[in-house]
Amino acid sequence: MALSVLPLDLARWDEVMRDCLVLPVFKDDRPLRGAAGLADWRLCGKLSTLLKANRMTGEAGETMMMPPGRKLRFARIMWFGLGEAKGYSDERYRKDVARIVEVVGKAGIPEFAMQAPGRSSGVIGARRAIERMLGAGAVAPRTNTILEDPIGQKDIAELLRQQR
Repeated sequence: MALSVLPLDLARWDEVMRDCLVLPVFKDDRPLRGAAGLADWRLCGKLSTLLKANRMTGEAGETMMMPPGRKLRFARIMWFGLGEAKGYSDERYRKDVARIVEVVGKAGIPEFAMQAPGRSSGVIGARRAIERMLGAGAVAPRTNTILEDPIGQKDIAELLRQQR
């Protein structure tokens, strides 16, 4: 299993091509933050428009696939609703990651980039998110890219070195 890190930086996203951008979003994450906020910015507010029209809500279990157009270097975007951020636990995190990996796998997506659920809101730390992801065996034997801010990258650097 290969885990790599890509900064939360649109210019860096433009340098690589990935099949799918996975956006796990809480129902109460407004305005959109982290990877979802950057994608929304690049898509000229398309995600916010879908939220305002109630075509996406962030409810737990919600899943939507959409084309990114020519503005993002991903073949597709997958949106995953996480429900309310309040009370987010390790157990919910494990279930969310398992669901994301299962859906992405069933969709036949060979590689994806994702900000770990709860990272954009700060309800889970970078190191804890990666430890839980690796410990649960939730990362499938495919190429996965974690989208992370600079502080989070420092927190997980040693974990990723040990994994290799």
